[in-house]
Amino acid sequence: MNRLNQGKVANKIILVTGAARGMGAAEAAALAREGASVIAADIVDIPYSKNGITPKRLDVTSAADWKELRDWLAAEYGRLDGLVNNAGITNRDRLDSVSLAAWNHVFAVNSTGPFLGMQTLAPLMKPGSSIVNIASIAATTGHFPAAYTASKWALRGLSRSASHEMGRMGIRVNTVMPGAIETPMNDNVPLSVTAALVNEIPLGRRGQVQDLVGLVLFLLSDDSAFISGAEIPVDGGQTSQGGMKSLSDAMRDIDQRQSEQLQGAMP
Repeated sequence: MNRLNQGKVANKIILVTGAARGMGAAEAAALAREGASVIAADIVDIPYSKNGITPKRLDVTSAADWKELRDWLAAEYGRLDGLVNNAGITNRDRLDSVSLAAWNHVFAVNSTGPFLGMQTLAPLMKPGSSIVNIASIAATTGHFPAAYTASKWALRGLSRSASHEMGRMGIRVNTVMPGAIETPMNDNVPLSVTAALVNEIPLGRRGQVQDLVGLVLFLLSDDSAFISGAEIPVDGGQTSQGGMKSLSDAMRDIDQRQSEQLQGAMP
């Protein structure tokens, strides 16, 4: 297990979910560079296999998949030092239009997935281990996408509960709340909405995945050994001034224009 003897997370065994792209891929790569043996898990095939990174297939909504992964980890390593619950999906439907099926699916991935991961893998985690749950600044506001926002609030609450329950086991649980980070999940956001969003950010730009990975590294390292139950936004100061109204208004204007165009096209 002494693959590397230096780095912020040297010789730690760390699992990252949702690691096929975006923040998860960046986190996995950064952790490997800093000396960890990383298990990069996703429901889709992971298009890389690098030094220090082992790809594994995982449907985070499946209790059976989590159990199978736990059994493999126990046989391969005998322990787990860190878990990053990064897997998540978005849904931009409003309260009056989100379907029950979409609601349940968003919760299954964004809330139930981390729950299953923590519950299933905790027996492999020894005192000093660390869990990082990737939520969203939507968990600090009344953001308009109903299912997504509610699921991230649920994850925030789950993380608080877990930090209390798992503290007696010596396991730390912290929550990272990204703001407007440039990832494939946000590629289809209209330019007018992006402009409105950036207007809400005091630093005047969207974040990059590298703006997030340093914090995740820190929370998984021994440098944060007395930090648990924290909720840390990575948002360029956006939540410090609390504005989500202009973003909602911009999207509502788009919805209204699309509705008017559809009505105008009807015979």
